[in-house]
Amino acid sequence: MAISAIFFLDIKGRIIIFRDYRGDVSPKYAEKFMSKINELEELEEESLRDNFVIVYELLDEVVDFGYPQFTEARILAEYIKTDAHKMEAAVKPPMAVTNAVSWRMEGIRHKKNEVFLDVVESVNLLVSSGGQVVLSEVVGVLKMRAYLSGMPECKLGLNDKVLFESQGRSSKQKAVELEDIKFHQCVRLARFENDRTISFIPPDGAFDLMTYRISQNIKPLIMVDCMVEKPSRSRTEYLVKARSQFKERSQANTVEIILPLPADAISPSMKCSQGTAAYVPEKSALVWTIKSFPGGKEYTLRCHFGLPSVEAEDEGKGKMPPIKVKFEIPFFTVSGVQVRYLKVIEKSGYQALPWVRYITTSGNYEIRMV
Repeated sequence: MAISAIFFLDIKGRIIIFRDYRGDVSPKYAEKFMSKINELEELEEESLRDNFVIVYELLDEVVDFGYPQFTEARILAEYIKTDAHKMEAAVKPPMAVTNAVSWRMEGIRHKKNEVFLDVVESVNLLVSSGGQVVLSEVVGVLKMRAYLSGMPECKLGLNDKVLFESQGRSSKQKAVELEDIKFHQCVRLARFENDRTISFIPPDGAFDLMTYRISQNIKPLIMVDCMVEKPSRSRTEYLVKARSQFKERSQANTVEIILPLPADAISPSMKCSQGTAAYVPEKSALVWTIKSFPGGKEYTLRCHFGLPSVEAEDEGKGKMPPIKVKFEIPFFTVSGVQVRYLKVIEKSGYQALPWVRYITTSGNYEIRMV
């Protein structure tokens, strides 16, 4: 697929700058385009007018006869200079432009060759007031920091269900079915599609190697039950139970349970068996914080508050927002994704130290109240 032309328009749809690469698109198409972006914020016209030269230089380098070329900002900055007329010698294009690996420069050197890989999973969960899971999914990202010399070749292996099935591995081995996989441009897609091997030459520094999604019926990691009691017509009481439903050897850190209160709640008082609780009037909520929540534990909280009238209490029934839970569980993945190996091969033969961590965090994690 090729690009025919690029148009830069002002707020009224008039053409400021354009580059026609193939001669098969009329400028009249710009008028039709404006009707589709009326609700979007546009680039400042004055900024374009002040930077005609650099814009045209970028257009010439980024696209050649309609085909995208180099879009890495660091590479473009090395040989596109706004004051190029002052230079006596022509600027030599960086090695990455002449290489197939545009995201990595030649000649990178590190005193210590290391690669860090964080498997970070975010849990999105919605639980009904009856305790049933209404919606659940895991969104994962493999975050890598590579400090490697030369042009290293990296290979990563996961407990991928599709790979295991293609190799005829025993069903006893735990495998995970990954969905919506997206890779950084450094990954060789043809190789992955052929044999599910994740092979790549990494950029230098930090980048997201891969993202994925897993949609399955996930048991709530931290379940919160809130019973609403009314000891008198002028007082309301919450009895809240929070229990961790993961293995005892794991531990959730900095747990925050946000319990909604009526906007006109009066003099809330609370007592909890673990952690601390505070009323946050600007959020109309009670925030229960537990720094360390081991697996297989249950903690309780009681909260008393008043309402200015019986009518206000009745109006609030069935309209309370859901309970929100925030947490982070290190050394744990809810999906069961595991890194089987991470190999680094470089022609100089140095030994690299790979480090792998697992972290599960709360995403949009909500539990509806009765």
